Amino acid sequence: MDSVKFPLRHQSALVAVVCMVVDGGFVLLDREPFTQTMIVLFLTLAVDAMLAGPARLSLWVAAAQAAVPVIILVSMNNGIDANDAGLLIAGYRAGAWLRGGPAYAALGLLSASLVVCMLLNDYNLLFAVLVAAKGALLPWLVGRYTTARRAYLAELEKRSAMAEKDARAAVTKAITEERGAIARDLHDVIIHHVSAINLHAGAARLGNPNGDPKLTNSLRAVETSSRAAMVDLRHLLDLLHGDKSEGARQPGLGNLDELLDGVRAAGIPARLEVRGQCRDLPESLDVTVYRIIQELLTNALRHGDESGVTVTLDYAPDSLTVASENTAGPGDDSGSVRRGLVGIRNRAGMFDGRTRSGLDSDGRTWRTTVTFPLEAS
Repeated sequence: MDSVKFPLRHQSALVAVVCMVVDGGFVLLDREPFTQTMIVLFLTLAVDAMLAGPARLSLWVAAAQAAVPVIILVSMNNGIDANDAGLLIAGYRAGAWLRGGPAYAALGLLSASLVVCMLLNDYNLLFAVLVAAKGALLPWLVGRYTTARRAYLAELEKRSAMAEKDARAAVTKAITEERGAIARDLHDVIIHHVSAINLHAGAARLGNPNGDPKLTNSLRAVETSSRAAMVDLRHLLDLLHGDKSEGARQPGLGNLDELLDGVRAAGIPARLEVRGQCRDLPESLDVTVYRIIQELLTNALRHGDESGVTVTLDYAPDSLTVASENTAGPGDDSGSVRRGLVGIRNRAGMFDGRTRSGLDSDGRTWRTTVTFPLEAS
């Protein structure tokens, strides 16, 4: 496992153990008298073990590390290699984790310890200062640099996250505003016209109580279709305004009977055949299939004859096929690509559906087939 993923306390403990092994090994290799060796080894292991402590104790750890070589040199008059690795790590910790007075105090203690030890060993002041710079100042500066770099990278990540969040918010705002504009257009223009159609159809039907029954049925179908269109438009308006309530749910396959009844009310026979084992569909696909069937029925009303339309739902283990069949009306240009068929193809394409449409070999029967892939059941 990558050590970077370890918790900080585990990493601190690992650093302390390595320092204890390294410094303890050098103490044992000095081959000094046994008593001195044991005392120095005990002091070395004790202060190196302190490196596993929390960051807030870094000043005290630095003070203990700085004291050990001076105590050994003064009390034993012997420059045994003791806690060299511990001094370096203590300097790094002080630079990385301390700020202000404690950080500079730790640097001063470590530097003073090295200078005093060098001077007591009869080295000149310049040499002592160089040793202090190498053993205390340099690790301290590396710790400061590492912390500053980490803070800089964190700030860059924070700014990047904020910029990404602002960009998403801007896109969301633009989409919301566009949806609001579309909703206003639908409300102010389309709903107004559909309402007018409904009112005029109702007035015409009521004004002709003893007229042609076929005309009366057609006017009633116009009323029914316009009311259904109003309901659908209000659902769309709710969706555009972000209303996800149950009342705003779009119709699906469970509403096919209402759709077929509207076609029948217009005087066109509409038949539904279901084959295979029915299964639940994802909501988005359920709405899409409903809209495709709605468009197929609309095409049959506009371009078919009075023999009606047959819609088939064929459930297979790994697919759903929606098909419609109707006789093309006289003078109908069924071979051209209509906007409705383009819309069906686009809707199906969103779910990797395949669309086929055209006249059968008899030259009169128009057939449209849309196949959607499904997860195998």
